[in-house]
Amino acid sequence: MSSQQQKKLVVGLFGFGVVGEGVYKVLQQTTSLNASIKKICIKNPDKPRSAPGELFTTDAALLLNDEEINVIIELIDDAEAAFTIVARSLAAGKAVVSANKKMIAEHLEELLILQEKYETPLLYEAAACAGIPVIRNLEEYYDNDLLQSIKGIVNGSTNYILTKVLDEGVDYATALLQAQIEGFAESDPTLDVEGTDAANKLTLLLAHAYGIVTEPSSLTYCGIQNLTNEDAVYAREKGYQVKLVAQATKLKYGQVAAFVLPQFVDRYSELYNVKNEYNGVVIESSLADNQFFYGKGAGSFPTASAVLSDLSALRYNYRYEYRKLQQQSALTLSDDYYLRVYVSFNKLFQVPQEVFEQITEWSSNESRCYVTGTIHHSALLQSDWWRKPGTSLIVLPEAFDKRVRIKEHAQWREYEPAAL
Repeated sequence: MSSQQQKKLVVGLFGFGVVGEGVYKVLQQTTSLNASIKKICIKNPDKPRSAPGELFTTDAALLLNDEEINVIIELIDDAEAAFTIVARSLAAGKAVVSANKKMIAEHLEELLILQEKYETPLLYEAAACAGIPVIRNLEEYYDNDLLQSIKGIVNGSTNYILTKVLDEGVDYATALLQAQIEGFAESDPTLDVEGTDAANKLTLLLAHAYGIVTEPSSLTYCGIQNLTNEDAVYAREKGYQVKLVAQATKLKYGQVAAFVLPQFVDRYSELYNVKNEYNGVVIESSLADNQFFYGKGAGSFPTASAVLSDLSALRYNYRYEYRKLQQQSALTLSDDYYLRVYVSFNKLFQVPQEVFEQITEWSSNESRCYVTGTIHHSALLQSDWWRKPGTSLIVLPEAFDKRVRIKEHAQWREYEPAAL
């Protein structure tokens, strides 16, 4: 065994919730890692916990200033407090493992600078898809010249809720409560159901897939909060499943389309049978066709597994190289593309007809109206009509419209999006 494999990891753990407790339990059973937890920083000292009391403290400085501790595992749900912990740890030369997708997504540019300045690694596989090793694969195996698209179900909570509602007939409120009881939903469930969590994860995937550093607020996203029973009926009639899908697709001329939206998936999609709290990610390569990653995307032990995988990699001094950020032909996010969508709403004129470049199907009755057709992505940026209660927008299985007619300077012309 090499000296790198023999490296002793002395861990300071921040947070002892569902994931933190999972990490502690699994680490107790995994002696081969040559890692031990020296101290655990928690918020509430009076809460009973399944670990020796002498491990716990409320003083973060005891962990951050301890020279023996060479790894910090950050698992708290306060993004700003987490950033302070991670920034101080990196500056102190301590490697960091984090599962805090919100913190990393919102501070990614700063964290990149800190890693380079202090030459200290920050690993966060658990922040993307819990037990699925997506980030490591994007880092190591896919050059962005060959990577055509990445799309997936990256939020286990919403997928669990959709499965219960659409497949089992459970009402939305009960399904959400079940997700929280099972430990799948975030402490603030709106982060899940409104698509924010998935947008945070897509931000991380963009950096490792295409070398694009952006903020979640720059992405187009919406969750499952506006979906209705009528949408479920339409899906069943067409043989579709409804999934919350995060995706990035490379267009021509160095452009990438990226968004998080509910989407109908048909039985030919790898995502069709991804149920409950499971995640599924499809990576399309120009040489290797589709690669499909599948596994649990929420819960104590799946997330703890990813944390421990990162911890294991630190024995070999592993760090993300972010090679795609350093390439000269940088890719950028594009707003110039067309989407094929289904939109349902309560009453006529609730949705502006002029946003549609084409309408392919229309239905109206006393309870609900819907329309399918093609819209330009800018129609989603210019107004929030599609986010409002009573309106649900779902992307069709073939998301991108390859040929549409658009009006420009009073003349109609054929338009074919790049890449498609």
